[in-house]
Amino acid sequence: MNNIFAKNFVDGYVPDILELLSNLSSDEVFTPPKIVKQVLNTLPSKIWNDKSLKFLDPGCKSGIFLREISKKLMNGLIKDFPDEVERRNHIFKNMLYGNAITHLTSLISRRTLYYTKEPNQKDYSVVQFKDNDGNIKYKQTDHLYENKKKCVYCNASLEEYDRAKKGRETHAYDFIHKNEIFKNMKFDVIIGNPPYQLGDGGFGASASPIYQKFIDQAKKMGTRYVAMIVPARWYSGGKGLDEFRDEMMKDKRMKILVDYPDASECFPGVEIKGGVCYFLWDSEYNGKCKISRYFNGEIISTDERSLDEFPTFIRFNEAVPILRKVEKKNLGNIVDKISSRKPFGFATNFEDFSETETSNSVFIYANKKQGWVKRSKVKVNENLINKFKILIPKAGEGTPNFPNNIIGKPILTKKNSVCTETYIILGSYDKIADAEKFLSYVKTKLFRMLLYLKKPTQDNPKNTFSYVPNLKMDKEWNDKKLYEYFDLTDDEVKFIDDHIKEMK
Repeated sequence: MNNIFAKNFVDGYVPDILELLSNLSSDEVFTPPKIVKQVLNTLPSKIWNDKSLKFLDPGCKSGIFLREISKKLMNGLIKDFPDEVERRNHIFKNMLYGNAITHLTSLISRRTLYYTKEPNQKDYSVVQFKDNDGNIKYKQTDHLYENKKKCVYCNASLEEYDRAKKGRETHAYDFIHKNEIFKNMKFDVIIGNPPYQLGDGGFGASASPIYQKFIDQAKKMGTRYVAMIVPARWYSGGKGLDEFRDEMMKDKRMKILVDYPDASECFPGVEIKGGVCYFLWDSEYNGKCKISRYFNGEIISTDERSLDEFPTFIRFNEAVPILRKVEKKNLGNIVDKISSRKPFGFATNFEDFSETETSNSVFIYANKKQGWVKRSKVKVNENLINKFKILIPKAGEGTPNFPNNIIGKPILTKKNSVCTETYIILGSYDKIADAEKFLSYVKTKLFRMLLYLKKPTQDNPKNTFSYVPNLKMDKEWNDKKLYEYFDLTDDEVKFIDDHIKEMK
């Protein structure tokens, strides 16, 4: 390899790579080198000295994982292969493999790893292959649609992804469909940043997660290590993730988990609600998981604990002892007090109400408006109309920055009132004094911290309140009283104060 090739190989520079990347879809954005190196560092150092291992990136986008792996192996295998050309040939031909997610990403990945999209070119490729794919393969795959017109493998909708006849990418990823490309090979390490979701034909921009399918398939292949960076929404389960969440939390082979509540720290300029994480799964490990959390560019907490200690994974190590103290009181939770969405059957866009009170009308709290609606239009929860209610917006603050209010400003309603889907009801009372006591509880930092532990997105469905204890409302609660009641330490109080804003 001449000096120019050598420099570009080490620096990772690829001519016209930015032009190629500009044609990628949003789900194909490559992982920054800094994060790739962090993921690789979860693997035991001994693997970089083992010439017998095989590495697979099953969702190749830019090829950066394979490139960074090649750098480590080039340093680690010097003793086995003192000659640089021989070492490089062994690594690239016998150790590194990629399954590209589209034809375009296969070209980009080859450029990144081999310095050319056709590694059989003698004058340009860092190694010589007999074919122009090298070990980075792409196979045009079709979805298998059945009754509901969704793919049986990945849940992609027929309407959105039946593109083969039009000559477009189908986004039917071979690895989680038939897995034909490398099905007869055994890999020691499967690593990467798989695609996250596909449109499933639901309402609006509905999408089904698919990253969990890459993880499941990797485990089934009998590999020793799986290391991937994926969205963190699986912590709380939800659409297509409940079974996966349960399996991940019970799996004692999960060795390392690194959490980024703010995804922009991994992917600058990219919004991934709920944050992201990367992990190391070791098929021969059986024990507690080492859990670390990043904030402002550094790890701020690390702990070793079981992922399934609580029904939902707790991403904040500092919050675990707080939740343990709360759970020890055996107070139950407030889930039964919380209404479902559309408490009175009115959608967010409901506007069939007037600004003035009329006979037989009830006051309505709507989206950025208030008014009066005919009582006859209320078909759901009519028994709550004449109660004092505590409302909060259905969606809370979306920012990952702290301190945070977590929820929107609560409202103590008047009697003879209802609301649209913009709000949910946290509690309803016959006496205003009882409602005011519960409102004081809602405004506490501890209430909102415990809510946040199970809140992966802006929305506030009923189950996100399952860690909030059902305290007796025989007094007005404030944080000082709560901290004393649950015997919180100064460090635990500081953690809450650092993350939750005062609410007046």
